[in-house]
This record gives sequence, C-alpha cells and structure tokens, in this order.
Amino acid sequence: MRGDWTDLPEELRIEIEAKTGPINSIDPAPTGNHADIASTLHSPAGLTFVKAARKLADRDGPEVMSLRREAAVNPYVLALAPRLRFQVEVGEWVALGFEHITGRRADFTPGSPDLAVLAKTIQSIQCTPCPDVVRMVVERRWQSVAEDVSAMAGSALLHTDLNEDNLIITPDGRAYVVDWAFVSRGQAWVELGLLVPWLLKAGHSPREADEWASQFGSWTDAEPSHIDLFSKVFAERWRTHSETNSVAWVAEHAMLTKQWASYRLRGSK
Repeated sequence: MRGDWTDLPEELRIEIEAKTGPINSIDPAPTGNHADIASTLHSPAGLTFVKAARKLADRDGPEVMSLRREAAVNPYVLALAPRLRFQVEVGEWVALGFEHITGRRADFTPGSPDLAVLAKTIQSIQCTPCPDVVRMVVERRWQSVAEDVSAMAGSALLHTDLNEDNLIITPDGRAYVVDWAFVSRGQAWVELGLLVPWLLKAGHSPREADEWASQFGSWTDAEPSHIDLFSKVFAERWRTHSETNSVAWVAEHAMLTKQWASYRLRGSK
C-alpha cells in the first residue's frame, strides 16, 4: 500500500522543494504500485509528478530498482515519455521528479480510436534502439516455469506494461507512455504478447486480439510456436502467482492469460 507525502522524511521533502519551489497542494496518484509514494505536486513553477521509494535495510529493494531503471532509460525515450526533471537521493530514500502530463488514460475497447494511437506508440517503441542502460532481459520472467525461454530473448526495447493507465493522451492528441519501471530488452513481439491480457480485459476476444497484433511485422514474422510457448508460460506464471496473492487484479490477470493460452494452444489451430 502506498504511503502519504508526509511519510517522506523531512530532509527528502526539503530537497524536492528545492527543485520544485514551495508546494501549494498535493494530489496522490490514483493508480500504480511501483513506488512507495506517487503524487502530483503543485508549486509556482507548475506541476511535477514525483515518485519515491525506500531502500531495504542493506540494499535497493524492488521499488527503488524500478525507479533507477526509469531514470536510466528516460533520456533515450523522451519522444515517448515525460521528461525526468530531477533525481534526489537522501538517506534511505530515492525520488524522481517528472514533467507532469495532463491528459486522460487510453481506451482499449473494441472500436476505440485510441487503438490507433496505441499501435502508433508501439511502432515508435519498436523503432527505438534499446540503449545499453537497459539491463533487464525479459525472458527471465519465465525461467521458473520453462526449461528454455531463449525464444523470448532479443535486443528490442520493451516497455512491458502497456496497459490503459500507462498510455496518457493529452487534449491535443499526443500520447505519452509512463511507468517504465520494468523496461527490458527482448524479442519485439513479446511486447504484444504482454499487451494481450489488457486487450482481453477491454473487451476483445482472443481472436480479435491476435488479429490486432498481426498488424505488426514483429508478430507475423515470429515463429508461431514461440508465441504458443510464450502464452503457455505466461499463463502458468500468473497461475502460480495467483495462488500466493489474493489481490483481485492478480486473479483476473491469471484468468485472462489462461484464456489467451487456451486460444493459442487450441482455439487458433
């Protein structure tokens, strides 16, 4: 569970205000879970979106590591993502301050014009070279459930979490991809495979999701057996995760990945 702005140590808040100016008001982020604190700060200089996380006793924890990944990749994805304005580290805490984007979350429902925006965004990601600062390899996610995950290994830049909340569309129609916490390298088609459950959640059938993904050369050029394997290990990983995590969205994601795997392994034949 996320904390409140006042949970941050005073020294860290002072350092942040040195970057933003005096804070007039604070709006906690309504979604997301990859930081201990996430809020929009209002100050005379404008709006700043701040994410902060606390280290573990003797090392960076998962939340801090996700912030470091976001900070490292930001200079390479400025055509797609909000600009990182500052990074502050005080004692046990790390904080990032981003350009605030005013807009709405994307709509992935069938027939939505945002699907064209999503497609253009994915094309942009897949045309962006993966910088050396991206160290996480996507295939490691499934090493615990498959003997050979090399089919997912590659050199393409992957956001890996293109859900509706992470695609912000401004009033003038520009799209921004936020939350690069799990930026990775791998086969480009894996981005689309990871997107499928979000399309299913938005109301697409597995066949419709498959057909939508087929507009990308990375998907149609992939070996079908590799996508089948991915769907199988994707579903298995979320099945095991749901057995130890009772959060509702985890169970839902496990159900959606199972539905996708059933289609790929039986329904699409």
